[in-house]
Amino acid sequence: MHENLLITLTALGLLGALSQWLAWWVKLPAILFLLLSGIVAGPVTGWLDPDAVFGPLLFPIVSLSVAVILFEGSLTLKFSEIKGLENVVRNMVTIGAVATWMIIAIATHYLMGFDWPLSLLFGALVVVTGPTVIVPMLRTVRPNIRIANILRWEGIIIDPLGAVLAVLVFEFILASQHGEASTAHILLNLGKIIASGLLLGAIAAQMLGVALRRHWIPEYLQSIVTLSLVFLTFVASNHFQEESGLLAVTLMGVWLANMRRVPIEDILNFKETLSILLISGLFIILAARIDASQLQQLGLGAIGVFLVIQFIARPVKVWLSTLGSTLTWRERALLGWIAPRGIVAAAVSALFALKLESAGFDQASTMVSLTFMVIIGTVVLQSATARPLALWLGVAEPEPRGLLIIGANKVARAIAEALQKQGFRTLLTDSHWPNVKAALLNGQEAFWGNAISARADRNLDLVGIGTLLGLSQNDHLNVLAVQKYAPEFGRNRVYALPPPRDSKTTDVHTAAEEQRGSTLFGEDISYARLASALANGAEIKTTTLSDEFGYDAYLEKYQDRVIPLFAITKKGNLRIYGDPEHRPTPQAGWKVISLVMPEKDDK
Repeated sequence: MHENLLITLTALGLLGALSQWLAWWVKLPAILFLLLSGIVAGPVTGWLDPDAVFGPLLFPIVSLSVAVILFEGSLTLKFSEIKGLENVVRNMVTIGAVATWMIIAIATHYLMGFDWPLSLLFGALVVVTGPTVIVPMLRTVRPNIRIANILRWEGIIIDPLGAVLAVLVFEFILASQHGEASTAHILLNLGKIIASGLLLGAIAAQMLGVALRRHWIPEYLQSIVTLSLVFLTFVASNHFQEESGLLAVTLMGVWLANMRRVPIEDILNFKETLSILLISGLFIILAARIDASQLQQLGLGAIGVFLVIQFIARPVKVWLSTLGSTLTWRERALLGWIAPRGIVAAAVSALFALKLESAGFDQASTMVSLTFMVIIGTVVLQSATARPLALWLGVAEPEPRGLLIIGANKVARAIAEALQKQGFRTLLTDSHWPNVKAALLNGQEAFWGNAISARADRNLDLVGIGTLLGLSQNDHLNVLAVQKYAPEFGRNRVYALPPPRDSKTTDVHTAAEEQRGSTLFGEDISYARLASALANGAEIKTTTLSDEFGYDAYLEKYQDRVIPLFAITKKGNLRIYGDPEHRPTPQAGWKVISLVMPEKDDK
């Protein structure tokens, strides 16, 4: 028994990791592959039966996992990000959500034949979108920053609100069975849920924020203390008022994210990794619980409900929510298309179905199958079409081919100019105004300030930028920039010049190799060497290779007078010289950008 459980848990981890990797490889949201893995493991092969494996622990595990996922998502919600769009977000989670609820409930009643109480409950369940599906989809679709922020805020905020709405409808259904339903009773429960969630969430966030700000918790314990406090807040809030826990942990995350001088970066990194693990496991487990026979029996009515959700409910919600806003019709069109359903709808529907079946509602299990059909349908359709639609509408970020360059010195400006001529966007950053001024006068894009400052966080326009080059004379600044931007660009897309090697520089004063990112241009290519070469007449030249003049002939021609910097493939992709184990191998049709020294004067 224990051995089988161990094998199952290991297999779940492997399936989750494989699905995430496959999604990254083919550039599609991971939820597609996670759902497919769960369906194959459960209904298709019968290998995984979550109820038998986890027993009574299944839904407590699901509940705590959803709490962590919502907290991690809400930690990224900063009010400064939606400046000017606050009304849109507010409308999306209030009047827009109510409109969606009503439209779906009416469609479910008439197309599926559900009675009104179950129709209203189903409508409340699928109002939510959620960060578990929105955030991975945003990584793939890459819409402009306004659309991305609206969708992210909506997905995270509407999860607990949708859950609260579903709880109120559920309690109304059960109370009506016993003749206890009344407006006063419903309003009282709503007040208790809101009061408990807001109060405990705010208290927990303030306590944790103060402890972090005053360094009462050592850095190596910050993540585990935060996780424990999230669990405690969720359970305590649910204890005082059932189903208020999701609201509490969401508010806790938002409160903490907007407190001043609270270091949450390490916590956020830990929670993001944990959330990926939990999302992977949860989707596989809940997909494995689907009853395949009930899915087949849903019929045309279910397809009709799905079409109403996609083509009527969502566009109406966006239209109502964006009235009077500055959003263009193209931005509204994409907002009206993207609304995949996620883990909260799956988990809450499964939980309510068990209770409703015991109360005598025969259609409760059908409601779960319909919920999963909507989840699968919205995720599959929108994953396949959202990126092409965003590109067609012209509201997608360009491919991240641009480069953020640390330093605007002579070397950095020369390199940026050469890359600019080949169609790459370059953004130079420097705290030394004469350097920035020289770049601006040369027609280059430059930012005056430290690239790792709070001002840079607010003002650096990184749209289309996906690579960092550390070309500053200050080696410590290069290393700090690498550490800051590695999570955003990827560890393999951040480069820095090697540290200067002189009599005063030792390993005591230089950063460890794992903190430096990839070596830029080569171990022996220092800033001093590049600057000296330029001062002595060297030029950065771009050469196109051919079958007659290949890379070997190129090196033979220039010999020791050339320092290869970049190579550009036939498809226009940039390759950077650096680590000798991963040096580009240019072919015919490629371009090579090199620093070429002048020929030596025989005299």
